Amino acid sequence: MENGQNNINVTEEKSVKDYLSLIRNNILPVFIIVISSLVVSILYAINTQNIYKATTSLKIEKPKGNILDSPLAPDLGDMGKDRFIANEIEILKSYNLREIVSKSLVDSMRLKGNNASFYLIADGKTEAEKKQGKPVGITSLSTVLERNVKIEQKRGLDIVEISVESPSPLEAALIANTYAKEYRGLNLQISRDQLTIVKNFLNSQKAEKQLELNTAEEKLKNFQEQGGIVALDQQATTLIQQLSTFEAQKNAAQIDLMASDKVLISLKSELAKQDPKMNDYLKGFANESYLKTLQEQLAKLEVNRDFAIANKDEQSKNSNTVKEYDKKIAELKTKLNSKIETVKASIFAGSPDQVKDLTKKIVEEEIKNQSLRISSKELGSIVGKYDSQFNQLPKTSIELAKFQRTRESLEKLYTLVEEKYQEALINEQSQPGNVLIIDNARMPNKPSKPNRMLIIIVGFVLGGVIAVGYVLIKNYFDNTVKTPEDMQKKGVNVLAWIPQIEGVDDGLKEHEFIVARKPDSIPSEAFRALRTRIQFSSHAIEKPLKTILVTSSAPQEGKTTICVNLAGSFAQSNKKVLVIDCDLRKPRLHNVFRAQRRPGLIDYLYGENTLEEIIKKSEIPNLSYITTGTIPPNPAETLESAQMKKFLQGLEKEYDLILLDSPPIIAVTDSEILANMVDASLLVVSAETTEIELMEKSSELLKNGSSSFLGAILNNFSYKSGYGSYYKYYYYYSRSNNPKNKSVSKA
Repeated sequence: MENGQNNINVTEEKSVKDYLSLIRNNILPVFIIVISSLVVSILYAINTQNIYKATTSLKIEKPKGNILDSPLAPDLGDMGKDRFIANEIEILKSYNLREIVSKSLVDSMRLKGNNASFYLIADGKTEAEKKQGKPVGITSLSTVLERNVKIEQKRGLDIVEISVESPSPLEAALIANTYAKEYRGLNLQISRDQLTIVKNFLNSQKAEKQLELNTAEEKLKNFQEQGGIVALDQQATTLIQQLSTFEAQKNAAQIDLMASDKVLISLKSELAKQDPKMNDYLKGFANESYLKTLQEQLAKLEVNRDFAIANKDEQSKNSNTVKEYDKKIAELKTKLNSKIETVKASIFAGSPDQVKDLTKKIVEEEIKNQSLRISSKELGSIVGKYDSQFNQLPKTSIELAKFQRTRESLEKLYTLVEEKYQEALINEQSQPGNVLIIDNARMPNKPSKPNRMLIIIVGFVLGGVIAVGYVLIKNYFDNTVKTPEDMQKKGVNVLAWIPQIEGVDDGLKEHEFIVARKPDSIPSEAFRALRTRIQFSSHAIEKPLKTILVTSSAPQEGKTTICVNLAGSFAQSNKKVLVIDCDLRKPRLHNVFRAQRRPGLIDYLYGENTLEEIIKKSEIPNLSYITTGTIPPNPAETLESAQMKKFLQGLEKEYDLILLDSPPIIAVTDSEILANMVDASLLVVSAETTEIELMEKSSELLKNGSSSFLGAILNNFSYKSGYGSYYKYYYYYSRSNNPKNKSVSKA
């Protein structure tokens, strides 16, 4: 010990064992934190509500389209499909769909009536309020769905899973299935949107034309009953049939044109929202002269062919003229389709999938619209030719012919509209969506959350982490002196470190004078080491030390204990030693020796008692002490007086060594005054109590005095506080001398 304390490696770093020792010395707060965290996690795991998870799976396919919609090159890596599904997932997460689902869920709750099965849908904060049967508002429920519904695509598949978590297994399954059902309905509605527009328009036209037909038939019937002509000749009848046929075709074309206009308005409105520039470009495409010329030629050929067929008998319908028309029509259609494909390729290059699909529909509808417009115009010219022939009928027959023409025209028109309506209805119903529910959500049998064992384990581990963090942070921000290295790093010479004296902290003051009570203990050996260092210090070798001041930075750092035991250690080496209690503010020397405070030092200085009356003998031979006596009103002035100096000079002749127990040097100036009267001074530093800044300030004050500052003593140092090497030294040293001290060394 005597050779090891002055050779401490200041740059030594802490090892794992040192950190473990640090935790061991804080075992109580560590234990409390870990147990508290464990208890909280157990209570949370027990009381947390069960959460059930229900999942439904959807297969989403990219729309196929017709041959003209096929891409010029296949989607490499199927990225187009992934992008399409990503768009569909965004639709699934949209507020509009959540609102639709919320309305459906509220209706379902009202129909089921089992309010105990609803937590997310039912209104209220407590379970009792939720059982009252009042559903939450649509807006609030939409927000709840956003938090509790999870939508994600299975990696590498066209499968999208909709998962719902709820305290109720029934509610979780209901929400998942409702979400899938409403999304499929919305998807089907979007897929059939254009067909529905056409169907609804044709339905209204069908009802209107039926009413007009009924009116025309009634007028014809009334005319015939009033004695008019009841029949026309064969020529007039044939003319009326042909005229009504073309007139019906013209009207049907106009109805198709009106339906096409409605579809175009809807499509262009949607495109304008997504890509306004593309919408402007398509306006120019619709008016392209080459396409327009091809369509006009095609319409004229078709009308002329129909006109040729109408003016020939049944045997001549397959004549060379009609075949020639069919051949020219086929050639024009080929040119038109080729041009359309070229235009599509230029338009769709680089366009997003969603815009591309919409643009294709507009292009096709524009072509159809233009063809209908031209056909209607050409059919109008044919009807005009037949009108000229019709007006040449005899005046007696023309009125009946008008009624019959109107009725037959409306009848054929109604038949055409009815056919188109049925066709549109079939097209709408046969139009499939691109969403298939492949797995409905089922009521889960067991909760998916919480994992109670995992919560407890995480709570325990987290408690350990918090506890270790607390110890490390506490150690980092703790600005107190803990080890001899802390003192040497600040340039303070460490004379010795004194271990904690067993029993002193527990109020057993009889153990405070340890060198007298237990001379073979580890602390007693530490005081002997301190005595040796003082004796062989450079100052003592140059000049024998007669008076030594013992002070500290702040109260409660053990200066009196150090002073008394150091004096006892010197007395045990056959030196005549005197201890004087110069702490005139809070004296303690009389408590250590279990004596009366009066008479003492102040009583002698004021002439109340003689020197023999104030000097008392201790239980150790050669050791005497002087208590403070009566507390003066002016301690600093009393210690600085000439009587005090003369008093010390007189005692130096009678004793080999005089130790002065003085007040803390930072608190009052008494120690600075006494430091100028003694040969040397010592500073007591208490481990984990004295702040480093106070130690530095105290050592500076002592170094500035006229006496020699020998160094500092680290008191209450625990050898087990991460410094096992020191502890082992004392442990084995003590055990080798006296096995009975093994229990003391563990203190």
